[in-house]
Amino acid sequence: MPATQPALRPDRYRLLRRADAGWWFLGDGGVARLRPGQVGPDGGLAPAAEQRLRDTGLLDARAFRSYSLTVLTSTDCNLGCGYCFQNTGQDPKGGNRPPRIKHARLTSEMIGEVLDFTRQRMAEAGLDRLAVMLFGGEPLLNFRGARELLHRAAELGELEAGMISNGTMLTPLIAKELNAAGLRSVQITFDGDREEHDAIRIRRSGGGTFDAIVHNVAKAMAAAESIRWHLRINVSHHNRHGMDALLERLAAGLDPARCGLQFALVGDVGVGYGNELAYGSGLAADFTRWHARALELGFALTRPRPNDGCQACTYQDGRYGAVVNADGVLSSCWETAGRPGWEVGTLADGYLPAHRTEGRWITCDDQYQHGENAAALAVFQDEVDAALLDLLHTAGRL
Repeated sequence: MPATQPALRPDRYRLLRRADAGWWFLGDGGVARLRPGQVGPDGGLAPAAEQRLRDTGLLDARAFRSYSLTVLTSTDCNLGCGYCFQNTGQDPKGGNRPPRIKHARLTSEMIGEVLDFTRQRMAEAGLDRLAVMLFGGEPLLNFRGARELLHRAAELGELEAGMISNGTMLTPLIAKELNAAGLRSVQITFDGDREEHDAIRIRRSGGGTFDAIVHNVAKAMAAAESIRWHLRINVSHHNRHGMDALLERLAAGLDPARCGLQFALVGDVGVGYGNELAYGSGLAADFTRWHARALELGFALTRPRPNDGCQACTYQDGRYGAVVNADGVLSSCWETAGRPGWEVGTLADGYLPAHRTEGRWITCDDQYQHGENAAALAVFQDEVDAALLDLLHTAGRL
């Protein structure tokens, strides 16, 4: 029997302080501006304000419309980024070839197993739509597997597909064929402006990637007009001061009207990697300036949302989503996919019981190490989010 979704998701919200005009409310059901008097000294909602939010549906949990399936088409990658959570160590020679998770490659047989598993889970959840995320490693190292997965996944119901790629192997033909198979969005990552990016996102064979990525994305945009592009810009102490120039360069090389953009802090997830940024008002002001300029240039910005995990990792029985490695092993989250010791089941046997997965079932960003900076980071993120909401409101983008 299909599960009743809203009853399974608790109401979650947080309040963000604005400098002069009260508060911003963020919840599963939407966003709202609140006056100072609608929030108590402890940061809690006044009863009348909470009731109003309930009456307008803003406290309601949104029911899932599709089953979320993330599949690693290949665990290999052609880049050697030092902060990658799929590294199992540092390059012993001090270069750009860190050891990685075990090799696995999605096959036609495994695609059948993935889709059989997904069909059953969709039926149990009462969902007839499917959202597929092509993931890796670098998913385009197995382009044929990615394309076949999308073609066959369309048999399960209405399909919406995305891909997270480093962009170095993207071609107009690949974009066009994946678009025809159902691909509608692609996330590409930049690590600062050209010089900083090329020192971080370096090929395992040597050499930078910035110009190649911008060139490839521009060509793919022209070939596949219905793909939406999401530019994730990683921020660390290595690249902070190149962000202003990066925005101008991306706007000149790409079509901002077809791009969403997000600035994201890099957590200490790689073996031996550390992000030494100080989470203070100076950094928050930088984020706000970058956001404002991105809007001026025509980029779309991602609206802040409550940090309550993704559809796959929120429920410890995987009822509304799954993360599947190319070898058929299940993980709770994309951050642990393919990593030894983090398995939570297999396609053949299903999910392990809760007592077997204790400590392994994590949600998005749990692996990011912030340690003693966690409290400062929370204050910083609230300041950045509140300023971003102000910008979006002023620009009529909320």
